[in-house]
Amino acid sequence: MVHDEQLRCLVKEACGHQPGSPQRQKLLTQIIRLTASRLWRESTPYYQDALQQTWLYFCRNVCEGLTGQIYDPTHGSVITWLNAYLKRRLQDFYLNQNREQATIVPLRIRQSTSGGTSETIDPVDNLPASPQAPPILENLEIWARTDSDGELRATHIKGHPDVNCQVLILKRLPPEVSWRELSEEFRLSIPTLSSFYQRQCLPRLRKFAELEGLL
Repeated sequence: MVHDEQLRCLVKEACGHQPGSPQRQKLLTQIIRLTASRLWRESTPYYQDALQQTWLYFCRNVCEGLTGQIYDPTHGSVITWLNAYLKRRLQDFYLNQNREQATIVPLRIRQSTSGGTSETIDPVDNLPASPQAPPILENLEIWARTDSDGELRATHIKGHPDVNCQVLILKRLPPEVSWRELSEEFRLSIPTLSSFYQRQCLPRLRKFAELEGLL
């Protein structure tokens, strides 16, 4: 099992690199893989949603504190910090679920039909769909960054293991890095990068999106 001190060192090293750089992304992914098995677990239906929010919170706040309080190693380990956030999100989901049930149940009414029989009508069924889009980009970012089966990292341009689907998908998520910049960074031609992305990475991205009901 990885020690807390080792995780602290990896965090310090990751934060020493520029935001969005391949070096930082690689280290953040390593930290996620090392900490995943030590996080709080439970079998609630919303656990995976809370976990995804936790990983996104980690990536955005471990170094800069973009959407929350920056991680402070003097206040505890990375595991303690992540578990505290994860449990808060689980509590939010639990409370929201209870609130929704408390609101919906009283709205169910019985309505008599012309034939004298009655049926249960749920007014909520007749409400227009919520215009709020699901956090598609957040889900995609977490999926690519965690790469649970290692397939994205293993799929790379021949002779260039650092130019793999994980790196390219993360780079191309909004705000996307241009092909010209990627060409300069990896010293490969734009057609080589673009063709590999279209043939190898996009199909995997589409497959995930379809499984998640995003497409």
